[in-house]
Amino acid sequence: MEIAIGTTNKAKIQAVQAIVNQYFEKVNFTYFKAASQVSEQPLTTEETRLGAINRAKNTALATDAALSFGLEGGVTEIDGVMYVCNWGALTLADGTTFTAAGAQIILPEEIAQEIRGGRELGPVMEQYTQRLDIRQGAGAVGIFTQGIVSRQTMFEHIVALLVGQYLFTLAQR
Repeated sequence: MEIAIGTTNKAKIQAVQAIVNQYFEKVNFTYFKAASQVSEQPLTTEETRLGAINRAKNTALATDAALSFGLEGGVTEIDGVMYVCNWGALTLADGTTFTAAGAQIILPEEIAQEIRGGRELGPVMEQYTQRLDIRQGAGAVGIFTQGIVSRQTMFEHIVALLVGQYLFTLAQR
């Protein structure tokens, strides 16, 4: 089965591979940087969701994959408090698209202020932690949960929700 992943981000790729390999045999993965067609730093739940959908659909258009995944991280504000938010989309070869969201946790106000000022979460987190490539590994969620939930684990949950929806649809046919 051909599976395409619309990213080159290590945490996202490993999340898709970890879940897909549990449910499918003889899988061949392709991955590349698919356009999200949203801001570099999505600032709402809706924009983050749209980015995931666009990545999945653009991946499906560029490949012959049976399943095309798009994952997007962003932020959202509720009552003046900023949260990380994460969305995933799965587009089938026939164009059917499933979506699912993941965990949301509060960002410290000093981080939120930087994002409100126009910066991206990834570089802000690198400065905050004095570590490179946070988004390829632990992610903000990993930092702010003391490593209990990594970015990969958070995206694995989303991918599992997407695969589950797909398998439910197959079972209904």
